Amino acid sequence: MPKVFFYHNVQDRLRAAAALIAKTYAQGKNFTVFVPDPEQAAFLDRLLWTQAPLGFLPHCRADSELASVTPIILTERMDAPLLQNERLLNLGGSVPDNIERFQSLIEIVDQSEKGRGDARLRTRHYKEMGYPVQFIDMNER
Repeated sequence: MPKVFFYHNVQDRLRAAAALIAKTYAQGKNFTVFVPDPEQAAFLDRLLWTQAPLGFLPHCRADSELASVTPIILTERMDAPLLQNERLLNLGGSVPDNIERFQSLIEIVDQSEKGRGDARLRTRHYKEMGYPVQFIDMNER
C-alpha cells in the first residue's frame, strides 16, 4: 500500500517536480514519473537535463532500451511495463492506474483552482482506498 504525499501551494508544477526528482535522486532513490501530457513530458525532460548542479539527472522514457538501468523513468502510460516500484510521481490530473505496486506516491499541486480541485478528488480517492495521506505546504518551506 503506497503512502501518498501531496506537495501543495506550488508555483510551477514541472519545476517543483524537477527539484523534487533531483533531491530524491541525490538520496539514491528511483523514481517513475507519470506525465501523460506529451508537451509536459518533453518540457520536464529538458528540465531534468539542467536541474542538478552538474547539469543532468539520469532519466529516460519508459520505452527506452536504457530504462532497466536508469533511475528516473518518464512514462505517459501506466499500463506500460515499469521496472521499479519504489516511487511514483503523478503529474496527471487524475488517479493513475496500478498505483498499489508503489511504496510511495507523490502529488504536486499548484495554486490554480483546477489543480486544487483535481487534488481534492484524488485525496478523497486515496483516503477511501485506505492509503495514508500526508500534506506538505510548500509555502512553509
